[in-house]
Amino acid sequence: MSLSLKNIRYFIAVAEAESITGATQSLNISQSVVTEAIKSLEAELGAILFQRHARGMVLTHAGHQFLRHAHQILSAVRNAQQALSARPDTMVGKLNVGVTPLMTGYFLPYLLDRYRRVFPKVEIQVVEDRRDYLEHLLVNGELDVALMIVSNVENKQALEAETLIEAPWRLWLPANHSLRELGSISIKEIADEALIMLKVDELEENTRAFWRAAGLKPKMALRTESVEAVRSLVATGAGLSILPDLLYRPWSLDGDRLEVRNILEEMPRLEIGIAWRRGSGISEATQNFLVVAREHSRAHAR
Repeated sequence: MSLSLKNIRYFIAVAEAESITGATQSLNISQSVVTEAIKSLEAELGAILFQRHARGMVLTHAGHQFLRHAHQILSAVRNAQQALSARPDTMVGKLNVGVTPLMTGYFLPYLLDRYRRVFPKVEIQVVEDRRDYLEHLLVNGELDVALMIVSNVENKQALEAETLIEAPWRLWLPANHSLRELGSISIKEIADEALIMLKVDELEENTRAFWRAAGLKPKMALRTESVEAVRSLVATGAGLSILPDLLYRPWSLDGDRLEVRNILEEMPRLEIGIAWRRGSGISEATQNFLVVAREHSRAHAR
Protein backbone atom coordinates (compact mmCIF):
# COMPACT_ATOMS: atom_id res chain seq x y z
CA MET A 1 0.00 0.00 0.00
CA SER A 2 1.34 3.42 -1.03
CA LEU A 3 -0.61 6.38 0.28
CA SER A 4 -0.40 9.64 -1.64
CA LEU A 5 0.26 12.77 0.41
CA LYS A 6 -1.86 14.69 -2.08
CA ASN A 7 -4.81 12.35 -1.47
CA ILE A 8 -4.35 12.71 2.29
CA ARG A 9 -4.50 16.50 1.94
CA TYR A 10 -7.67 16.22 -0.15
CA PHE A 11 -9.17 13.90 2.48
CA ILE A 12 -8.50 16.40 5.27
CA ALA A 13 -10.04 19.21 3.20
CA VAL A 14 -13.23 17.19 2.60
CA ALA A 15 -13.42 16.17 6.27
CA GLU A 16 -13.12 19.80 7.39
CA ALA A 17 -15.57 21.17 4.76
CA GLU A 18 -17.92 18.16 5.13
CA SER A 19 -18.50 18.25 1.39
CA ILE A 20 -16.69 17.76 -1.91
CA THR A 21 -17.87 21.18 -3.08
CA GLY A 22 -16.51 22.95 -0.02
CA ALA A 23 -13.17 21.15 -0.34
CA THR A 24 -12.76 22.12 -4.00
CA GLN A 25 -13.24 25.78 -3.11
CA SER A 26 -10.36 25.70 -0.62
CA LEU A 27 -8.18 23.50 -2.83
CA ASN A 28 -9.01 25.31 -6.08
CA ILE A 29 -9.33 22.07 -8.08
CA SER A 30 -12.19 20.25 -9.79
CA GLN A 31 -14.73 18.07 -7.95
CA SER A 32 -13.84 15.04 -10.07
CA VAL A 33 -10.20 15.16 -8.91
CA VAL A 34 -11.21 15.25 -5.23
CA THR A 35 -13.85 12.53 -5.71
CA GLU A 36 -11.29 10.28 -7.43
CA ALA A 37 -8.76 10.95 -4.64
CA ILE A 38 -11.20 9.91 -1.89
CA LYS A 39 -12.17 6.74 -3.79
CA SER A 40 -8.52 5.87 -4.29
CA LEU A 41 -7.74 6.46 -0.61
CA GLU A 42 -10.65 4.28 0.54
CA ALA A 43 -9.53 1.51 -1.81
CA GLU A 44 -5.96 1.65 -0.53
CA LEU A 45 -7.07 1.65 3.12
CA GLY A 46 -9.81 -0.93 2.61
CA ALA A 47 -12.27 1.18 4.61
CA ILE A 48 -15.15 3.56 3.98
CA LEU A 49 -14.09 7.00 5.23
CA PHE A 50 -17.28 8.98 4.55
CA GLN A 51 -21.02 8.51 4.61
CA ARG A 52 -22.45 10.26 1.54
CA HIS A 53 -25.78 12.05 1.76
CA ALA A 54 -27.60 14.86 -0.04
CA ARG A 55 -26.13 17.61 2.13
CA GLY A 56 -22.49 16.46 1.95
CA MET A 57 -20.01 14.04 3.52
CA VAL A 58 -19.84 12.83 7.12
CA LEU A 59 -16.87 10.92 8.54
CA THR A 60 -17.41 7.29 9.50
CA HIS A 61 -15.75 5.77 12.57
CA ALA A 62 -12.86 4.66 10.34
CA GLY A 63 -12.77 8.15 8.84
CA HIS A 64 -12.40 9.76 12.28
CA GLN A 65 -9.58 7.35 13.11
CA PHE A 66 -7.75 8.05 9.86
CA LEU A 67 -8.20 11.82 10.21
CA ARG A 68 -6.14 11.79 13.39
CA HIS A 69 -3.35 9.85 11.65
CA ALA A 70 -3.61 12.03 8.54
CA HIS A 71 -2.86 15.17 10.59
CA GLN A 72 0.12 13.37 12.20
CA ILE A 73 1.44 12.30 8.79
CA LEU A 74 1.33 15.82 7.36
CA SER A 75 2.83 17.26 10.55
CA ALA A 76 5.74 14.80 10.36
CA VAL A 77 6.32 15.72 6.71
CA ARG A 78 6.32 19.45 7.55
CA ASN A 79 8.80 18.90 10.39
CA ALA A 80 11.08 16.91 8.09
CA GLN A 81 10.93 19.63 5.43
CA GLN A 82 11.76 22.31 7.99
CA ALA A 83 14.68 20.28 9.39
CA LEU A 84 16.13 19.73 5.92
CA SER A 85 15.63 23.33 4.89
CA ALA A 86 17.76 24.55 7.83
CA ARG A 87 21.23 24.84 6.32
CA PRO A 88 23.98 23.70 8.74
CA ASP A 89 26.39 26.32 7.41
CA THR A 90 24.05 29.10 8.58
CA MET A 91 23.58 27.81 12.14
CA VAL A 92 25.13 29.99 14.82
CA GLY A 93 25.80 29.47 18.52
CA LYS A 94 28.53 28.76 21.01
CA LEU A 95 29.95 25.45 22.15
CA ASN A 96 32.19 24.97 25.21
CA VAL A 97 34.12 21.71 24.96
CA GLY A 98 36.28 20.16 27.66
CA VAL A 99 39.01 17.72 26.75
CA THR A 100 41.66 15.74 28.61
CA PRO A 101 45.28 15.88 27.33
CA LEU A 102 45.18 12.46 25.67
CA MET A 103 41.98 13.30 23.79
CA THR A 104 43.51 16.56 22.57
CA GLY A 105 46.11 14.69 20.56
CA TYR A 106 44.26 11.55 19.49
CA PHE A 107 40.59 12.37 19.10
CA LEU A 108 39.79 16.08 19.23
CA PRO A 109 41.53 17.43 16.08
CA TYR A 110 39.66 15.20 13.64
CA LEU A 111 36.35 15.61 15.46
CA LEU A 112 36.65 19.41 15.50
CA ASP A 113 37.57 19.38 11.82
CA ARG A 114 34.39 17.47 10.99
CA TYR A 115 32.24 19.73 13.17
CA ARG A 116 33.67 22.99 11.83
CA ARG A 117 33.24 21.91 8.23
CA VAL A 118 29.53 21.25 8.81
CA PHE A 119 28.83 24.11 11.26
CA PRO A 120 31.41 26.80 10.40
CA LYS A 121 29.55 29.63 12.17
CA VAL A 122 29.36 27.95 15.60
CA GLU A 123 31.94 29.47 17.95
CA ILE A 124 33.91 26.74 19.74
CA GLN A 125 35.85 27.22 22.96
CA VAL A 126 38.06 24.33 24.12
CA VAL A 127 39.34 23.80 27.66
CA GLU A 128 41.99 21.14 28.32
CA ASP A 129 42.35 19.82 31.86
CA ARG A 130 42.19 16.75 34.09
CA ARG A 131 39.14 14.53 33.99
CA ASP A 132 38.06 15.35 37.56
CA TYR A 133 38.21 19.10 36.93
CA LEU A 134 36.27 18.77 33.68
CA GLU A 135 33.58 16.90 35.62
CA HIS A 136 33.43 19.88 37.99
CA LEU A 137 33.03 22.30 35.05
CA LEU A 138 30.30 20.17 33.49
CA VAL A 139 28.31 20.00 36.73
CA ASN A 140 28.62 23.79 37.14
CA GLY A 141 27.38 24.38 33.59
CA GLU A 142 30.67 25.95 32.48
CA LEU A 143 31.12 23.28 29.82
CA ASP A 144 28.53 21.88 27.41
CA VAL A 145 30.30 18.62 26.71
CA ALA A 146 33.64 16.94 27.41
CA LEU A 147 35.80 14.30 25.73
CA MET A 148 37.46 11.96 28.21
CA ILE A 149 37.93 8.39 29.35
CA VAL A 150 34.31 7.87 30.40
CA SER A 151 35.04 4.54 32.09
CA ASN A 152 36.82 6.66 34.73
CA VAL A 153 33.95 9.11 35.29
CA GLU A 154 33.20 9.42 39.02
CA ASN A 155 30.16 11.70 39.24
CA LYS A 156 27.73 9.34 37.52
CA GLN A 157 24.72 10.81 39.31
CA ALA A 158 25.24 14.28 37.87
CA LEU A 159 26.66 13.37 34.47
CA GLU A 160 25.52 11.47 31.40
CA ALA A 161 28.28 9.61 29.57
CA GLU A 162 28.33 7.86 26.21
CA THR A 163 31.08 5.55 25.00
CA LEU A 164 32.31 6.25 21.47
CA ILE A 165 35.34 3.95 21.30
CA GLU A 166 36.38 0.91 23.34
CA ALA A 167 40.17 0.66 23.27
CA PRO A 168 41.73 -2.69 24.25
CA TRP A 169 45.10 -2.73 26.00
CA ARG A 170 48.15 -4.01 24.11
CA LEU A 171 51.76 -4.73 24.98
CA TRP A 172 54.23 -2.53 23.10
CA LEU A 173 57.67 -4.06 22.51
CA PRO A 174 60.74 -3.53 20.28
CA ALA A 175 60.76 -5.21 16.87
CA ASN A 176 63.74 -7.35 17.92
CA HIS A 177 62.40 -8.48 21.33
CA SER A 178 62.32 -12.23 21.99
CA LEU A 179 58.65 -12.10 23.06
CA ARG A 180 57.61 -10.88 19.62
CA GLU A 181 57.43 -14.53 18.49
CA LEU A 182 54.40 -15.03 20.74
CA GLY A 183 50.93 -14.13 19.51
CA SER A 184 49.66 -13.29 22.99
CA ILE A 185 51.65 -12.60 26.14
CA SER A 186 50.78 -12.97 29.83
CA ILE A 187 51.70 -10.11 32.12
CA LYS A 188 53.45 -12.72 34.27
CA GLU A 189 55.93 -13.15 31.42
CA ILE A 190 56.83 -9.46 31.51
CA ALA A 191 56.90 -8.99 35.30
CA ASP A 192 60.71 -8.85 35.23
CA GLU A 193 60.90 -6.63 32.15
CA ALA A 194 61.62 -2.91 32.44
CA LEU A 195 58.38 -1.00 31.88
CA ILE A 196 57.72 2.48 30.52
CA MET A 197 54.65 4.07 32.14
CA LEU A 198 52.55 6.77 30.47
CA LYS A 199 51.16 9.08 33.15
CA VAL A 200 48.47 10.85 31.10
CA ASP A 201 44.69 10.77 31.58
CA GLU A 202 44.91 8.37 34.53
CA LEU A 203 46.43 5.64 32.35
CA GLU A 204 49.06 5.07 35.02
CA GLU A 205 46.38 4.49 37.67
CA ASN A 206 44.51 2.13 35.34
CA THR A 207 47.69 0.21 34.55
CA ARG A 208 48.73 -0.11 38.20
CA ALA A 209 45.25 -1.39 39.06
CA PHE A 210 45.47 -4.45 36.84
CA TRP A 211 49.03 -5.18 38.02
CA ARG A 212 47.69 -5.18 41.60
CA ALA A 213 44.79 -7.41 40.54
CA ALA A 214 47.32 -9.92 39.16
CA GLY A 215 49.27 -9.82 42.43
CA LEU A 216 52.37 -8.54 40.67
CA LYS A 217 54.57 -5.49 41.00
CA PRO A 218 55.84 -3.99 37.75
CA LYS A 219 59.51 -3.18 37.29
CA MET A 220 59.25 0.52 36.54
CA ALA A 221 62.02 1.97 34.36
CA LEU A 222 60.57 5.37 33.53
CA ARG A 223 57.39 7.45 33.81
CA THR A 224 56.57 10.06 31.17
CA GLU A 225 53.72 12.24 29.93
CA SER A 226 54.84 11.94 26.29
CA VAL A 227 53.39 9.24 24.04
CA GLU A 228 56.14 9.92 21.51
CA ALA A 229 58.73 9.35 24.24
CA VAL A 230 57.15 5.99 25.03
CA ARG A 231 57.31 5.01 21.35
CA SER A 232 60.97 5.95 21.06
CA LEU A 233 61.95 4.32 24.35
CA VAL A 234 60.15 1.07 23.53
CA ALA A 235 61.44 0.99 19.94
CA THR A 236 65.05 1.44 21.07
CA GLY A 237 64.80 -1.27 23.73
CA ALA A 238 64.59 0.84 26.91
CA GLY A 239 61.56 -1.11 28.08
CA LEU A 240 58.07 -2.41 27.29
CA SER A 241 54.76 -0.63 27.80
CA ILE A 242 51.09 -1.56 28.20
CA LEU A 243 48.88 1.04 26.54
CA PRO A 244 45.51 1.39 24.77
CA ASP A 245 45.60 0.24 21.17
CA LEU A 246 44.26 3.65 20.14
CA LEU A 247 47.72 5.16 20.73
CA TYR A 248 49.74 2.62 18.80
CA ARG A 249 51.79 3.65 15.77
CA PRO A 250 54.41 1.24 14.33
CA TRP A 251 57.19 3.82 14.04
CA SER A 252 58.87 6.26 16.40
CA LEU A 253 59.70 9.80 15.30
CA ASP A 254 63.23 8.62 14.47
CA GLY A 255 61.95 5.78 12.30
CA ASP A 256 62.54 2.95 14.76
CA ARG A 257 59.95 0.17 14.61
CA LEU A 258 57.90 -1.18 17.49
CA GLU A 259 55.28 -3.91 17.60
CA VAL A 260 52.23 -4.81 19.68
CA ARG A 261 50.93 -8.08 21.06
CA ASN A 262 47.70 -9.10 22.75
CA ILE A 263 47.68 -9.68 26.51
CA LEU A 264 46.37 -13.06 27.64
CA GLU A 265 44.69 -11.79 30.81
CA GLU A 266 41.26 -10.22 30.59
CA MET A 267 41.74 -6.51 31.12
CA PRO A 268 39.05 -3.85 31.45
CA ARG A 269 38.55 -2.02 28.16
CA LEU A 270 39.24 1.66 28.11
CA GLU A 271 36.04 3.52 27.18
CA ILE A 272 36.61 6.83 25.42
CA GLY A 273 33.61 9.03 24.94
CA ILE A 274 31.65 12.17 25.75
CA ALA A 275 30.05 13.42 28.94
CA TRP A 276 27.53 16.15 29.65
CA ARG A 277 25.43 17.31 32.59
CA ARG A 278 22.49 15.05 33.39
CA GLY A 279 19.04 16.59 33.15
CA SER A 280 20.17 19.86 31.62
CA GLY A 281 18.69 21.26 28.44
CA ILE A 282 21.08 20.49 25.60
CA SER A 283 21.64 23.29 23.11
CA GLU A 284 21.34 22.69 19.38
CA ALA A 285 25.09 23.22 19.01
CA THR A 286 25.73 20.52 21.64
CA GLN A 287 23.23 18.11 20.06
CA ASN A 288 24.97 18.55 16.71
CA PHE A 289 28.34 17.93 18.38
CA LEU A 290 27.05 14.64 19.80
CA VAL A 291 25.81 13.58 16.35
CA VAL A 292 29.14 14.44 14.70
CA ALA A 293 31.07 12.65 17.48
CA ARG A 294 29.01 9.48 16.97
CA GLU A 295 29.53 9.62 13.22
CA HIS A 296 33.26 10.21 13.70
CA SER A 297 33.59 7.26 16.10
CA ARG A 298 31.79 4.95 13.63
CA ALA A 299 34.16 6.07 10.86
CA HIS A 300 37.14 5.55 13.22
CA ALA A 301 35.98 2.02 14.04
CA ARG A 302 35.85 0.96 10.38
